[in-house]
Amino acid sequence: MKKLEIILVGLIVFASGCYKHDEPKVHLREEVGSDTAGSNIVTRPVTHAFSALIGEGIEVNQAVTRRNDAGFLELYVNGRNESYNTRRFRYRIEWLDADGIVIETKTSVWLPMSAMGKSPFTIKAVAPRPQAVDFRMDTRKWE
Repeated sequence: MKKLEIILVGLIVFASGCYKHDEPKVHLREEVGSDTAGSNIVTRPVTHAFSALIGEGIEVNQAVTRRNDAGFLELYVNGRNESYNTRRFRYRIEWLDADGIVIETKTSVWLPMSAMGKSPFTIKAVAPRPQAVDFRMDTRKWE
């Protein structure tokens, strides 16, 4: 019975340490904020291994376009790296005209991007010509 009580107390202490109540506009790095299951020196290897095992990685939360004052289409892609490790990848944006045809431009090249672990990221791009009405974005592994 005593072992069960010790285990229950340990689980309660562990669970209370996992509770996050951060201000969303302030980002505390692992070394600064309170320990979590992912940042605790004892549990870190397990959570990082589990993160890799289930394949956590880059997620795109929102892609927003708008016209700027000069009439060019602007693209904002907001995402988050759910992995504990920094993810490096490349992306390419192709701009499309009203007929859905790719607008040929020298800016449609593979660009590098790096997203730190458990952090949000933003990609911003501006169309090269005012005729662009839509976009297509592709990603690939950083080689």
